Amino acid sequence: MAEREDDCPDILVQISAVRAALSQVGRVLLEDHMETCILEAARNGTGKEAVADLKAALERYIDS
Repeated sequence: MAEREDDCPDILVQISAVRAALSQVGRVLLEDHMETCILEAARNGTGKEAVADLKAALERYIDS
């Protein structure tokens, strides 16, 4: 869009849409991880490690 010299507001709207889409993907991935990996780790006795890994990943995700 920038190469085509589209209007800045149009480009900003597209950037916003991409950010929203990526945020939604992150939410879906987090929900899936909690419903599958964390529950499985709890059943296997490795829940504390799985939660620690999730916390570290969330910290990187939120700070980015």
